[in-house]
Amino acid sequence: MSIDSDKIKQLRLMTQAGMMDCKKALEETGGDIQKAADYLREKGIVKAVKKMDRETKEGGIFSYVHHNGKIGVLVELNCETDFVAKNEMFKALGKNIAMHIAASNPLYVSPEDVPESEIAKEREIQEAALKEEGKPANVIEKIMEGKIAKFKNDVSLLGQPFVKEPKKTIDDLIKENIATLGENMSVGKFIRYVI
Repeated sequence: MSIDSDKIKQLRLMTQAGMMDCKKALEETGGDIQKAADYLREKGIVKAVKKMDRETKEGGIFSYVHHNGKIGVLVELNCETDFVAKNEMFKALGKNIAMHIAASNPLYVSPEDVPESEIAKEREIQEAALKEEGKPANVIEKIMEGKIAKFKNDVSLLGQPFVKEPKKTIDDLIKENIATLGENMSVGKFIRYVI
């Protein structure tokens, strides 16, 4: 089912949930905006989004070393209080994110962190490929919007599908934990080592 982008924007304004969360909610509810808003509340996403403005000064650094000893990751996962930082669910989230980074090799934390120079380079490559396919200019522009959004998600941690549950992004995984633990959480930074 194709969801109208205006409905996604409307739901996003109503709930402050992310674009992908809104799209998924509309798909799950057959495009009904009110049912989609209820769906987001049930999943705790709206509650999580409201907490995402709160400052994260506590947290922990989590590591993962692949069994062959040739890939290692350190990731900073932040939360609001020391109490949550010591929680087993928070620690499991940190370890899962570290393992995901080892497997998926993101370059940036969020899609917004991708430099304009890289986006411009990707745009050139994609436009050239579409022109070679013989697509008209007005169609190329519409296609490019989706391709650039996909590119930004592919190279950023928060936009990538979680390796253990590919139907969820890392952003979704963090929001679920925010809803469950009742505190804002964020990935500060990460580093991936490879031999």
